[in-house]
Amino acid sequence: MNGDLGSPSYNHQMKAILIREFGAPGVMQLEDVAPPVAGPGQVVVRVKAAGVNPVDTYVRSGAYARKPPLPHTPGFDVAGVIESLGSGITQLKPGDRVYGFLVAGGYAELVVCDESHVRKLPDNVSFEQGAALGTPYTTAWIALFSRVNARPGETALVHGASGGVGIAAVQIARAHGLRVIGTAGTEEGLQAIRDEGAHVALNHHTAGYLDALTQSGGAGAPNVVVEMLANVNLDRDLDVIAPRGRIVVVGNRGRAEIDARKAMGKDASISGVMLFNATPAELHEAQAGIVAGLENGSLKPRIGRRFPLADAAAAHEAVMSPGAMGKIVLIP
Repeated sequence: MNGDLGSPSYNHQMKAILIREFGAPGVMQLEDVAPPVAGPGQVVVRVKAAGVNPVDTYVRSGAYARKPPLPHTPGFDVAGVIESLGSGITQLKPGDRVYGFLVAGGYAELVVCDESHVRKLPDNVSFEQGAALGTPYTTAWIALFSRVNARPGETALVHGASGGVGIAAVQIARAHGLRVIGTAGTEEGLQAIRDEGAHVALNHHTAGYLDALTQSGGAGAPNVVVEMLANVNLDRDLDVIAPRGRIVVVGNRGRAEIDARKAMGKDASISGVMLFNATPAELHEAQAGIVAGLENGSLKPRIGRRFPLADAAAAHEAVMSPGAMGKIVLIP
């Protein structure tokens, strides 16, 4: 079976965002390009929504450890409809609603994906929500379960809980029986955290906001900390973490100075997570859990802002601005 299945869309060009040089958001331009063709073990997805992640901005600027060859179309998370199949595909068919994760070139009308990086999208989940799944929910799942072995009955502190990964971590932890404490910097963000099931919501702009965790009658020392801004919070996390607590660093924007004696005194551990290091087994486990949560309604991606594909530069500025609430998506 060839990759085009006679689809008329392959007789034309498609729109895609291209980066021809690394730099500021303005280097991204909407251009006409040739549509992709599925090779063996691949599918082509007509993109209905593409997720925007902070990592996309690092790639665009040239600051990411893995620099793609130029020209480059950014975007790791998409949701849409199967357009065509390469050879060897047996579990998917044209017309299936799917979401894709760890794809390349998601800021486009069509994208080619390996079959292993595509899952069927439950009917109760919108395309916009599907585009919010890949990087945020998979990162949160692996951080909580593969890295720090979060357990039912424990307390989890999620720093920056109103963003894409933060909301995913709140929902996943809550659905698995953890007590959840979330932080945000605005009243809207705090309300969003509460709406998503956090037992306690703390404003991280309030002086001494973490003191309440360890005071008598407070929310309780966390067993697990999901850390989105380690350069600011890591040393303080070691102050409040419970004995034998585990901190997982999801985000960091600079060097962090800590007193390692604090970790020694509590037998605390610090680990990091980067989605591109995940093993196939970790990815398979995460997607199985995520799809189950979508189907039973315990996981429900929250969409923050929507931008047309042509406004990718504005979406990149928004995703790095304080006060993010939910996922930012591009609509081709």
